[in-house]
Amino acid sequence: MVKTDILIIGAGPTGLFAVFEAGLLKLKCHILDALPQAGGQLSELYPKKPIYDIPGFPEVLAGDLVDNLMEQIKQFEPGFTLGERAETIEKQEDGSFIVTSNKGKKFHASVVAIAGGLGSFEPRKPLIEDIEFYEDKGVKYFIKNPEKFRDKRVVIAGGGDSALDWSIFLSKIASEVTLIHRRNEFRGALDSVEKVQELKDLGKIRMITPAEVIGLNGAEHLESIDIEENGAHRTIETDYFIPLFGLTPKLGPIGDWGLDIEKNAIKVNNALDYQTNIPGIFAIGDVNTYPGKLKLILCGFHEATLMCQAAYQIINPGKKYVLKYTTVSGVDGFDGTRKEAPKAVVKAII
Repeated sequence: MVKTDILIIGAGPTGLFAVFEAGLLKLKCHILDALPQAGGQLSELYPKKPIYDIPGFPEVLAGDLVDNLMEQIKQFEPGFTLGERAETIEKQEDGSFIVTSNKGKKFHASVVAIAGGLGSFEPRKPLIEDIEFYEDKGVKYFIKNPEKFRDKRVVIAGGGDSALDWSIFLSKIASEVTLIHRRNEFRGALDSVEKVQELKDLGKIRMITPAEVIGLNGAEHLESIDIEENGAHRTIETDYFIPLFGLTPKLGPIGDWGLDIEKNAIKVNNALDYQTNIPGIFAIGDVNTYPGKLKLILCGFHEATLMCQAAYQIINPGKKYVLKYTTVSGVDGFDGTRKEAPKAVVKAII
């Protein structure tokens, strides 16, 4: 049983920033996310794309924003459970909650903050017969441990940033990397497209376009794939097939928790603290809805800040918290570190 003050469901930018705001209030957080790494859409869908509307950053790459948020919260030592989805929730007699993941792990928290972006993301699976049979037997939708592919033959399908970036990365460790896309054109960062072109010319990535994977073969484990290229069929031997066609957002089991739902989003009280119809459960970021809602990262940061203030009152009933600017109070990390502005020096000028 993982015990924490606030269980944050969702490791996207809003969930990560909530850890910082909670830390300022001396509240511990644990983050649960179905994706295998922190960052949500920013890490999974467009890590190399620039974002232009983050205050103080005229331009910042999505992946760099995630790195900065992770660095910002490091001092508050949050716990992470990644690759697991929140499945059920039970309210206890004292008002706290026990959330159980799809893998049976339990989390006990005084407050639950749902920061799941557009919901739990599930991979878009290609319509290939028997693909479910080969899942974890050679078919992978996420790359959790790249070392698993060392000296292996890998086929990647897709035409976006994820397909390009992983093709580049795995070309350094896999014995063979084949990139298949149904078009000749790729929609991704220019430097990634050019790098793949360079690796193709060097013979380190085999490119097959326009083509499509239409079949999988192997008795116990994936052994080869069937592809259709310009109307002709052929078979390629491989150890792994990684289709990277993006993610499908779904509210998932959270939709069965008794929360007020409107158009696949959770209704909250935006006049106060972004609490749901169930006291102690909050929804922040893209997963919530209210009059005038804007699905922007900076709005999620604002919602996370107010949520943490309300969570403090739930966890510390009757205790008054005096807000101080970090320029005045500094930041005390749970790891013993302290950040503060330099003290003013009083000295006479003669």
